[in-house]
Amino acid sequence: MKRGKFITLEGGEGVGKSTNLNFLRHILESAGYTVVMTREPGGTDLAEKIRRLLLDKDSEAVTPMAELLMMFAGRAQHIHHVIEPALADGKWVLCDRFTDATFAYQGGGRGMDKTKIGWLEETVQGGLHPHLTLLLDAPVEIGMDRMIRRGDLDRFEREQTEFFERVRQSYLQCAKQAPQRFKVVDATLSLQQVQAQIRAAISEII
Repeated sequence: MKRGKFITLEGGEGVGKSTNLNFLRHILESAGYTVVMTREPGGTDLAEKIRRLLLDKDSEAVTPMAELLMMFAGRAQHIHHVIEPALADGKWVLCDRFTDATFAYQGGGRGMDKTKIGWLEETVQGGLHPHLTLLLDAPVEIGMDRMIRRGDLDRFEREQTEFFERVRQSYLQCAKQAPQRFKVVDATLSLQQVQAQIRAAISEII
């Protein structure tokens, strides 16, 4: 059976990932593909428990190293139990964030050594990388305004503007380093315009 493809959607807070994940799923299913939609951190029972720990705004202070290792612990479970089996079965996996988010949030936002993140990436993932990554990009103030209007902020969403600026710049750096995989989508445009960019990007691999 032909192996499926792995597509990730990345971006900071408030850029519209949830809406556009469903749009992507519709495109792929309309083209006849079986789609597994998942997320990180999360995707399995254990990884979802790790997600709750990571996002809990009332938990004890989480050190950057503990946060990084928890991310990759959940990712190891996710890859083994969800992503790899689906791809091997010919399904297309559509994931809300993956390792690029770790480089952006823990590497850029927290200032952790990206060499260490790269070592964990290779150790946990081996040769697994997305076929296509769509990066929804918008100025931080726009994303923060949308996020604040949603209310009930989690531990990450309560970070300062400077943190999210570093996250955004790290994402853009990732895109520059892997232009063959990344497609940067201007998330400041209307929903119709954003989805036109997404449709154009996904049409290249369908």
